[in-house]
Order: sequence, then C-alpha cells, then structure tokens
Amino acid sequence: MTNATPRPSFLAAALLAWYPRHHRDLPWRHTRDPYAIWLSEVILQQTRVAQGLPYYETFLAAYPTVQALAAAPEAEVLRYWQGLGYYSRARNMHLTAQQVVAEYGGLFPSTYAGLLQLRGVGPYTAAAIASFAFDEAVAVLDGNVYRVLARVFGLHSDIAAPSSRKEFQALADQHIPSSTPADFNQAIMEFGAIQCTPVKPDCLFCPLQSQCWAFQHGQVALLPVKSKAKASRTRYFHYFVLRHGERTYLRERREKDIWQGLYDFAMTETTVPELPPAELLRHLDALGVQLDTSQAAEPSSAYRHVLSHQKLEARFHPMALSHPLPDTTLRDLGLRAYSADEIEALPKPKLIVNYCNQNI
Repeated sequence: MTNATPRPSFLAAALLAWYPRHHRDLPWRHTRDPYAIWLSEVILQQTRVAQGLPYYETFLAAYPTVQALAAAPEAEVLRYWQGLGYYSRARNMHLTAQQVVAEYGGLFPSTYAGLLQLRGVGPYTAAAIASFAFDEAVAVLDGNVYRVLARVFGLHSDIAAPSSRKEFQALADQHIPSSTPADFNQAIMEFGAIQCTPVKPDCLFCPLQSQCWAFQHGQVALLPVKSKAKASRTRYFHYFVLRHGERTYLRERREKDIWQGLYDFAMTETTVPELPPAELLRHLDALGVQLDTSQAAEPSSAYRHVLSHQKLEARFHPMALSHPLPDTTLRDLGLRAYSADEIEALPKPKLIVNYCNQNI
C-alpha cells in the first residue's frame, strides 16, 4: 500500500485555489527558461511590474540568451537599463551572464545551492529560479511574502532585521508543497501584491480571513513590523552644460559614487542649493572655458530626483563656448564632445535624460 499524498497546508490550499482566478498574465510566467526567469527577477527588484514589463520585453528582444547578454558591451546594457535606476543591478547582471557562459557553459545551475554560487544571486532570486525553472521546493521570500506570513501567523519580528529572515524562511518552507512549488511561490507573491496589499488590503473577500491572526485581532494595519530606514540626505549638483557649435561635452562617471559607468556633464557639488556667481566663475576659470557671451543663457530651475538613500537637486548652467575646451581639461575631467545623436545613444541617469530631452 502506497502512502497517500500529504494534504497541503491550509495556506497552500487557499492560495493555490485563489491564484488561477486572480493572477495577472505576465510573460515570465509562461516560461521555464532560467535565463528569462532570472532576467525578470533582476528587473523587478525595486521596480514595479508596470514599469518593469516593457524593460523585460526590450531586454529579451535585444539579448534573447545569456550568451547574447554576456557578449554585449557594458555601455549598451546600461543604455537599455536607462530609466530603471539602481544601475548596479545591470552591471551585476552583465557580469553574472559572463560567469554563466565562462564557468557553466552557458547553462544555469539547476539547484538552489548551485544558483547561490552565481555573482549577485541571493536567496530570493535563487529560490525563484530553482522553483520556477526546476521545480525545487524552496520558498521565495520577498516583501509580499513577508507581509502575508506576518499577518496570517501574527509574527511581530522586524522584517528589516536580518535575524528575522531565518524565522520567516522556515515558516514559508514549512508550507510550500513539494508537488507544486512553483505555483505556491507565484501564488503567495501575487496574493501579497494584489490582495494582501500594504495599504487597504481586501480583507472582506480574503480566502484566509478566518485563519488570519492579524484580521482576527484587528492588527492588519500594524503588520508586518518594519523599522524605519535612515533619513535620506539631499545633495546639490551644479552641471556645466558646455557646448561648442553643435557638440556638447559629457564625461563618463568613474568615481565610486552613484551612476558609475553612466554619462553626465562637468559638475560641482555644493552643500546649499545655490551656486554664487563668484564661485561659478572660479570653476569656469579652472576649466579653461572661453565663453561666447552673445549666447548667454540663464541656469535652469531645479531638477529633483529621489534615490534610495538620498535626494538630488540639480541645476544646469548652459554655456556656449567661443573655442573648444583645451586638451588638458578634456584629459583631466574625462570630457568629450558629442553630437545630439551620440548623446542619445549614451547611457545616462534619468536626471540627465530629462534635461537632455528638453534642451538638447
């Protein structure tokens, strides 16, 4: 006599019944290709589905295989990433593709443990690929899953604390059915995304209502517990948009700071919003700039951009030059003159894109 198939937990049973009726039809849910699944997971880190979907489709069209991505120039990859932010994701993704090709013959490892050996692949991404592509029963743990588990089981551990991960991971692994791990992982993430939402969850029509600790105790709005992030600082950038004829000078950012590998203009950073005229002239003298005063222009109003841990406020100072910049300035600052079409093809931060779209 064979052993009966174990009954799924109440959580798995409810989610697996809910998912077919309510899930969104997304392209990465129609593939078992680990490369395509990995690509979607990288793009969707810190990016909403609606924003990430066109990037996923564009990337997959440009680089249909991990070999194609590995062979692409980094600047081209960053240009396709332009607008998504968190550019380290794109650089790590490019390096991981090269690792898969060089060390694994272009084939992704087929186990959770093996996937964790890849550069930039952490527990969540490894679990997603292992379950969606290879049916390994390892639970994913993202913000949506944390929220569902905290509310249903009444967990008050701070989800921002690294020590909480082990507790939540063990609970998620306890409920994932070995027969349908991919469906369970998709279901619990989707449930958190569209039903058990951070604000105004649909508790009235929730299939877990009778078992949900937070609902039964009136604490839905209090869970999960998450400590507040540090207050972000504000940085003030002043860009010198130097033009000679039909060409504009830009440089590639190489310093260990935001936007490494992207292109912007010569700049200075201040501790206050304004750049006094005397300070501006001092910088221009240091650059060896010879202005064409017949084409004087006012500085732009402030362009604001919010990053994960800092806020940027930038002002652009357009300047027409009567002579090209001296070679010493080009060498010292890494500047180079580009046409409008060449600027369009360069990978640039969203802040610079917004300015260029309106002014170049």
